[in-house]
Amino acid sequence: MLLDIWVITFLSITHALRAEKLLKDKKISVELIPIPHELSGPCEGLAAQLQEEDIDQAVIFLEENGIDMVRRGVKVKRR
Repeated sequence: MLLDIWVITFLSITHALRAEKLLKDKKISVELIPIPHELSGPCEGLAAQLQEEDIDQAVIFLEENGIDMVRRGVKVKRR
């Protein structure tokens, strides 16, 4: 069974960690996960996994707070 997840990826782990703190402070459910291999290629890093309904609000909020994002709300199919 495939499960869709929604992620935001960042330029650095520092931005991912700061994003997690900001989103949790705003009461947006977020979990940091390794960047899905479908998005990362040989790179490593962290992505924020969010609920689909929270993506738009999270992206706007993170932009307003100076968080550099690479991918802003990408749906990834996971097995």
